[in-house]
Amino acid sequence: MRNFLEKAELYLIELSDSRSRLKRKRDHLVRCLLFVLSQTYRAVIQLRLDLYRERILRQYNLGCLVVSIGNLTCGGTGKTPVVEVFAETLAKEGRRVAILSRGYRSKAKPLPQKLRDLFTPSEKAAPPRVVSDGERLLMDSEMAGDEPFMLAGNLPEVSVVVDKDRVKAGRHAIRRFGCDTLVLDDGFQYLKLKPRLNILLIDSTAPFHNHHLLPRGLMREPIKNLRRADYVFLTKSDGEARLRHLKNFIKRHNRRAEIIECSHKPQYLEDVYSGERHSLSLLQGARVAAISGIARPEGFEKFLGRLGGELVYNERYIDHHRYRQQEIINFINRSLSHKADFILTTEKDAVRFPKIDRRDLPIYFLRVKIDIISGKETFNSCIRRICFT
Repeated sequence: MRNFLEKAELYLIELSDSRSRLKRKRDHLVRCLLFVLSQTYRAVIQLRLDLYRERILRQYNLGCLVVSIGNLTCGGTGKTPVVEVFAETLAKEGRRVAILSRGYRSKAKPLPQKLRDLFTPSEKAAPPRVVSDGERLLMDSEMAGDEPFMLAGNLPEVSVVVDKDRVKAGRHAIRRFGCDTLVLDDGFQYLKLKPRLNILLIDSTAPFHNHHLLPRGLMREPIKNLRRADYVFLTKSDGEARLRHLKNFIKRHNRRAEIIECSHKPQYLEDVYSGERHSLSLLQGARVAAISGIARPEGFEKFLGRLGGELVYNERYIDHHRYRQQEIINFINRSLSHKADFILTTEKDAVRFPKIDRRDLPIYFLRVKIDIISGKETFNSCIRRICFT
């Protein structure tokens, strides 16, 4: 069943790419159907936004600093490193920080519990999942979801709470952990909890996909709604002049938001199983096999060439793919046949790797951090300016 769903998702993503050549009549019909569904989705999304704007649907204010970080498209903007550096900087400034996540593709609750929660008032429903209490890690990646688990591992002084109802999760973090700052992970479309700051991330290499909404494209809501953003971060930026056109386009929709360019900067390689760290110089002249299950693997694979490595073999899976032991063993065998020196994956993939006994090839993940490339300030000073002025 899982394989079928992943293949269906890959098929729909391929159809949504306007550059892909359709070979069968059925593909054209499916694309037309996706367009109709996309228009219906647009109407529903806009109606929901209007209901919140007119205060027919209620927005909750929890009486603390709430920073929402999200995007207009599905995945691929590099959101998790931005969430991490915001939470880390705020914690260093003395705030009691909790990250609130919906735990996308985490292990589902049992059906009886889902039904109980559905008909139970929020305050009496089952409590949210606590991935980290700000002192220790309490869940594995399957229960927490890969991104919350990764954030909890990298931020030992920050609480990480998972629940689809992030108002409930926020109240839990305030009541139980004494938090005074909530970072809303993937929060741009979560209108139920009112943020003080709305941070919107846009991938500068593929800003708005094909401009269509789901399921015809990858847009979650119409482009014009970027007017809700207080700050726009252009991720994966290379500082080239071509971004001037993108900035002008954004300014036409939102004149008040400050636009900040940032890039993903590789830090080091870390062994997936032992935790041993290595300098990026290990990639110089190395034959590398790459495996990933992220929204846009092209950027990750390009890093290898820039850092001096030679990509001799690669496999790509659907975003958030949870690897089976046999898949990793098969990949090791294929990597050996291509005479790879080691295997490289992303940090987000590494938390989804199963335990294996074989160590024929070292398996590393590439640790990256966010770096500001426009202006003279650092990312930390930028966050201080945004959150404390």
